[in-house]
Amino acid sequence: MKKPVSATAEKALKLRESVKKKKPSFVRQESWRYKRLSESWRRPRGLDNKMRRKIKGWPPTVNVGYRGPKATRGLHPSGYKEVLAYNTKDLEEIDPKTQAIKIAHTVGKRKRAKILVEARKRKITILNLREVKEVVEEEKELTEEKEEKLKKEKVEEVAETEKPKQKKKRKGRPRKQ
Repeated sequence: MKKPVSATAEKALKLRESVKKKKPSFVRQESWRYKRLSESWRRPRGLDNKMRRKIKGWPPTVNVGYRGPKATRGLHPSGYKEVLAYNTKDLEEIDPKTQAIKIAHTVGKRKRAKILVEARKRKITILNLREVKEVVEEEKELTEEKEEKLKKEKVEEVAETEKPKQKKKRKGRPRKQ
């Protein structure tokens, strides 16, 4: 695998931006006419469809010619190549200079925290770090809450051993005698 030089990657990213500015926003055919149709792109397929036939005056359709530069395909806007990480073993194959990880959305909190720690050791960039920060903060809060509960339980146990047991009061209507 060839390693992209940072200078060429930066040039390619700038080129991708300029190409993207010229590219039209592709809309679904007649989405401007009907409220029920969203603007999200759908390929026109009708026999007499004006957009499919590329008739003058109709919006442009998606074509290969609008594709971005080859050097930037698969690159994140930061210039790194994105790699999905499901566990810590996936981090062994990553080159921190050219690649960055995205932790998969199916990964749970515990494994996510382990991946975060391992990535920091290897100095690997994490692209969806915000979620991981939240997970770490939540784990800290959970551990603090557990410690507080344990302290309260110990205090309650000590208090119960000191006090004599009293009869519980009955809830509800008083009995008729």
